[in-house]
Amino acid sequence: MNEKKLLTYMKEHNIDAFYVTKKENVRFISGYTGGDSSLLITKNEYYFITDPRYTEQAGFECPDYTIKNWRTPGKTKGDMIGELAASKGFSTVAFESDSLNYNDFLTFQEKVAAQLLPCTGVIEKMRQVKTEEEIQYMRAACEISCRALERLMPLIKPGVTEKVLAATLSLYMVQEGADTMPYGNILISGAKTSLLHGIPSEKSIEYGDFVLIDFGCQVNGYMSDMTRTFVVGKATEKQKEVYAIEKQMLEDSTAVTKAGVTGKEIYLASLEAIKDTPYMGYQYTNVGHGIGLFVHEGPFASITDTAPIPAGNVRTIEPGIYIPQWGGVRIEDQLLVTENGYENMVRFTHDLIEL
Repeated sequence: MNEKKLLTYMKEHNIDAFYVTKKENVRFISGYTGGDSSLLITKNEYYFITDPRYTEQAGFECPDYTIKNWRTPGKTKGDMIGELAASKGFSTVAFESDSLNYNDFLTFQEKVAAQLLPCTGVIEKMRQVKTEEEIQYMRAACEISCRALERLMPLIKPGVTEKVLAATLSLYMVQEGADTMPYGNILISGAKTSLLHGIPSEKSIEYGDFVLIDFGCQVNGYMSDMTRTFVVGKATEKQKEVYAIEKQMLEDSTAVTKAGVTGKEIYLASLEAIKDTPYMGYQYTNVGHGIGLFVHEGPFASITDTAPIPAGNVRTIEPGIYIPQWGGVRIEDQLLVTENGYENMVRFTHDLIEL
């Protein structure tokens, strides 16, 4: 998989071993798709650390790795890494400091007789630019999501609960070809649509509601993420007004997206349509993120994001307007960033649909 990319980084930074614990990074580096997994990558050998539930799976998914069962009586992962570090003479062991929990870190400090080097964002940066294979998986995930939403739309009507609709959407995505672990759909209605990440409940859809659906699926682990907002019945003038501003915010943000642009520039573009309206201040301060094996990857798109976005990055554009006790509107697309612009992977109208 991507061990060589990590080995290059290790050589440049004089690192003897790199301990990988974040599940998305484990998959990116090794290709492993199961649970209870961590990696110890060294110059001469790759170690896959798991427990007996997954050793067989790891063996056929990661044939180039030495499989190590850490779950033996009286032993910890720290003991195993310490023994390997001692036997191989490691001077430095890097670890993902935003993933390793405090108790494990204390054990590592005690058991590993090497300099521990905290690292953040190392593998995540490698993941920012997608390969053609990764892009194809995400295109497929977006197409599946769009087909599933088309199937769901006739069911969005008064009396149906948010939870039933959200569960049905997950079923439709699996039936359309997604992995069998949808990562959680936001499907909320009425005044609840002002909640950026509201949770589907037993609330029934009512006539006149906004229905906001933020959802996606996975294909071979790679994700889609899209949002559409509908009105059940006839939209009011205020609903039409807020929706029109949101739609323009999305299209202004998308228009400036290309390689070399910063997240800050995308965010500032999103403000043009709302800044002179009564709704300024009801927008969220981050209007997009990278996506891949994890739904919220970098680079992001807020006033503080000043790093240029590379060609080959796949990301969302998702400004929104959220008015407490009234409701909210979000439209979200997923774009492949190119040298001169973008490819929109989401093929679903931006127009306001009245159901």
